[in-house]
Amino acid sequence: MPSESRNLAALAHLSALAAFVGIPSFVGPLVIWLLQKDRNAFVAEAAREALNFNLSLLIYGIAAAILAIVTIGLALLVVVPLVLVAVVVWLVVTVLAAMRRLAAGLAEPS
Repeated sequence: MPSESRNLAALAHLSALAAFVGIPSFVGPLVIWLLQKDRNAFVAEAAREALNFNLSLLIYGIAAAILAIVTIGLALLVVVPLVLVAVVVWLVVTVLAAMRRLAAGLAEPS
């Protein structure tokens, strides 16, 4: 597999880290998927996975925020620790997914 494909696939996952600078985490994978969906199936699949993952987490986050608001803060005792754990898990899973995409095809003969 060409290294360019592996790099773009990894970038699709790592682009979600733009959330640390205020860009929603699904924007990067969405852009890569839109640009590569008809050009490179490997990259498109990786971007679609990253997009799905980050949109799912956005939905869970919105649900947690609504729960905290509706219960007038009672859920904050549960939501805040869960959010902290979720951010760490999100970061680890995102980096692991990028590393998996970088490693894809390296064991195969060129």
